[in-house]
Amino acid sequence: MTANFNERIIGEFRANEGRVGGLLTGTPMILVHHVGAKSGVTRVTPLTYTAQGDGRYVIVASNGGSPTHPSWYFNLRANPRIDVELGNETVTMIAQELRGSARAEQWTELLATSPSLREFESRTTRQIPLFVLTRQDRPRPT
Repeated sequence: MTANFNERIIGEFRANEGRVGGLLTGTPMILVHHVGAKSGVTRVTPLTYTAQGDGRYVIVASNGGSPTHPSWYFNLRANPRIDVELGNETVTMIAQELRGSARAEQWTELLATSPSLREFESRTTRQIPLFVLTRQDRPRPT
């Protein structure tokens, strides 16, 4: 089911310059191209993000509050150089996992604005990872 959901979101995202509808109407979305940590296969995952105002983005490996990290988490840890579709452009970014006080500060800010994250946090005992994405190149058309 997740694969079909993701495929639908990816298609809608690309057809509408980065916008999707339904339950995700108005939600900031990106498409993250990441290389499998074990397989080496490039995959595309639609994710929500929080813009930092300085060209950086934060993504959350919540996995809906499940007890395990999402697969893309391990891929970004192994291969942090990723391509990201933002609207109708693609940029290369570096994904860096936030730890310690940097993570704690960002997590507090995210929880203050996201009922979904508060719910996901209540469903799991694991610490939900955060990544900051930093642009490495200029945008290019997709």
